[in-house]
Amino acid sequence: MVFSSLIFLYQFFPLVLLLYFVIPRRFRTARNLVLLVFSLFFYSWGEPRAVWLMVGSILLNYAHGWLVQRFCDRGERKKARAVVASAVILNLLLLGVFKYSGFFLENLSALLGREIPLLRLALPIGISFYTFQSLSYSVDIYRGEARSQKNLIAFGMYVTFFPQLIAGPIVQFHSIADQLKSRVESRDAFSRGISRFLQGLGKKVLLANSIGILWEEISAMPAGSLPALTAWLGLIAFAFQIYFDFSGYSDMAVGMGLMFGFRFPENFDHPYRSKSITEFWRRWHITLGSWFRDYVYIPLGGNRRGLGIQLRNIAIVWALTGIWHGANWNFLLWGVYFGVLLMCEKLFLLRLLEKLPAFFRHFYALFAILIGWVLFAFDDLGAGLSYLAALFGAGGSLLSNDTVYLFYTNAILLLILCVASAGIPRRLQDGFARFSGKRPLPASLLCSAGAAVLLVLSTAYLVDASYNPFLYFRF
Repeated sequence: MVFSSLIFLYQFFPLVLLLYFVIPRRFRTARNLVLLVFSLFFYSWGEPRAVWLMVGSILLNYAHGWLVQRFCDRGERKKARAVVASAVILNLLLLGVFKYSGFFLENLSALLGREIPLLRLALPIGISFYTFQSLSYSVDIYRGEARSQKNLIAFGMYVTFFPQLIAGPIVQFHSIADQLKSRVESRDAFSRGISRFLQGLGKKVLLANSIGILWEEISAMPAGSLPALTAWLGLIAFAFQIYFDFSGYSDMAVGMGLMFGFRFPENFDHPYRSKSITEFWRRWHITLGSWFRDYVYIPLGGNRRGLGIQLRNIAIVWALTGIWHGANWNFLLWGVYFGVLLMCEKLFLLRLLEKLPAFFRHFYALFAILIGWVLFAFDDLGAGLSYLAALFGAGGSLLSNDTVYLFYTNAILLLILCVASAGIPRRLQDGFARFSGKRPLPASLLCSAGAAVLLVLSTAYLVDASYNPFLYFRF
């Protein structure tokens, strides 16, 4: 089940809201139980067997958190550290077996020149996301940033909460621990949540899905004869698709969280406005970057032990960031590519960029980002490299009649995507907020009308649509 489906929009989510708010606010555990049960049902809709893996993960991490807290309260830090290590190893072992074992055995077979039987395990949806959330639990308790959650229902809901279960934002335990037991739902937050959810739905359904059709068409063409401008058009389409697809889902998650009284961290901040790769990764998938910073980069020493150690830490983090996205060489290469760029910017490139006009810095960042998306988009590394070659003329021509036709028929959509990704709607919203302070009733009516239009248009699209993918489900 996905957020951008009619069954979710008109059956599952309204039922959850009804049952949640029927329960009086003082019965917080009962409300959490509703969210836990429906979150498990939401997950089992697409992964009925993998739900038991998730239940096992909940029990495993709950027990480890209880032990860490117990040892910390007694001042037995060595024992607490051993339990944290156990939690980290077991969580990574689960992730490794289900996500990376096939990749490892396949490459080991190729290296040894003999066939090793593969495990053929299905990849549980969203395992990378909920494993990272679970990993933060014991670590945060050990660091004293949060106390263990005594209520198993509340902890289970933290791990499985359906708005951000499949694709984040990745929520660190210490940032949400108090909200599990003392959050406050309000009409204002609920209203803002509806608005944010429908904005995300519109981004996903009306923008990402629409431009994704163009990418599907171009990427299916033979790369060996693909005109350069057609290849660039397809790559730009993919860049827009993955941004509006993923950020749209993050908006929907944040919006649903607000409806239930949760404040989730932001995950995107108009990344295509960046003027460097360093800035881009402060704006793209913010919660993943924060997780690696807090639980890998800083514990390794961060930037406190000299430039050499800092560069080593950047290399480690970005190799892990790449392989986190998928068990394939293209993802590792993608992570290494950005790691190298970030190290170059740290060493000298940022100083050079600061001397250039903003336009050139922006062009550099977009060019580097787009090249990175080629590595990301193709699981088949050979196909990705062929497409990369087509960008620079290996297809033998600059453009064709198909290039002109595809651009002409998608020009308005591309213009809308450029405007939306540049943050212009955000500026309009800020201006509207100032207007609403002076004219609350007309502003409220306009907001309601805009939300209704988004819902109607998105529903109309979904009723007739056969193309409704979600790119980050595979991670």
